[in-house]
Amino acid sequence: MAINKTSPWRVHFLLLLLVGIIILSTTKGNGQPLAPGVMVFGDSIVTVGNNNHLKTIVQSNFPPYGRDFINQNPTGRFCNGKLALDFTCENLGLPEYPPGILSKEAKGENLLIGANFASGGSGYYKTTARLYNTIPLRKQLRYFKKYQKKLVRVAGTSNATSIITGSVYLVSAGTSDFVQNYYVNPFLYKVYTPYEFSDILIQAYYDFIQRLYRLGARKIGVSTVPPIGCLPASITIFGKGCNGCVIKMNSVAEYFNRKLNATSIILKAKLSGLNLVVLDIYRPMYNMIQKPTDFGFFEARKACCGTGLVEASFLCNERSPGTCANATGYVFWDGFHPTEAANKILADELLIDGLSLVS
Repeated sequence: MAINKTSPWRVHFLLLLLVGIIILSTTKGNGQPLAPGVMVFGDSIVTVGNNNHLKTIVQSNFPPYGRDFINQNPTGRFCNGKLALDFTCENLGLPEYPPGILSKEAKGENLLIGANFASGGSGYYKTTARLYNTIPLRKQLRYFKKYQKKLVRVAGTSNATSIITGSVYLVSAGTSDFVQNYYVNPFLYKVYTPYEFSDILIQAYYDFIQRLYRLGARKIGVSTVPPIGCLPASITIFGKGCNGCVIKMNSVAEYFNRKLNATSIILKAKLSGLNLVVLDIYRPMYNMIQKPTDFGFFEARKACCGTGLVEASFLCNERSPGTCANATGYVFWDGFHPTEAANKILADELLIDGLSLVS
């Protein structure tokens, strides 16, 4: 069927093409990346292996994780291959991926392109990371302060300041707060409604961005939470036998995302020189799940790993029965996280949203 000239798909394609031309002309023409570095904070959606160095059940540094990554290496990414973050770093023209702050690579000249402070199982709420012995956002900021001191020693004060102020900061949190804490924690769901809990998370987000700003961040992209009611594990655990998305959970996610947008506007007005962009992953993720064949997928209810119903972390392992041979047709890799193929689509979608961070 012919595409109408005013089709949103046509407009979207043309915008992506324009962004691609800008990126290619900038990064290929003079060899310079669009930003000096990328600093990453948050949860398992963006972590590159900091949990490898912690005593926690939230791990992914073993097969089949990473089976489609570089050298089939299970780095601690919660994916079969690249994260949306990895594609974003490539789009920005970085020569390498910023190292996990706890890794042995986080030293010397490797620090010049930024660092990844994220930890699977972390979130805005103070006890989420504590439940799983991972790195809470406040401690991620403390690691960032230490990183800055190391950067000064490597690059000098002037260059370090340029890297800190010129880098793109990416923040992804909230999903673990809901799915791995609130909805399974009677000390929370019996005290707060999910909307009251959302408000608590938004206040924590408000405080976190101000602290990050005081440490020098000026270009910040913060992702919305995805349709948490459509995660395979959410449907299995909370879906009451149905195979469709858990509508109540998605309604909470939409409420949280609206508050995230509104609060971000307030922060931009309050903090001089702050470029704060909300990166919408809810809409493209929901579209992939509702109409997978439109995006080249055939399975959106079940994940690739194991039965595809709930497995993640240690439950997703080499002996998990039923793991698919080819993940490219699946939206989800495990019960909570997208495949590399889905991450590529998400990264392309975020190109448009995040263009103002580097323009």
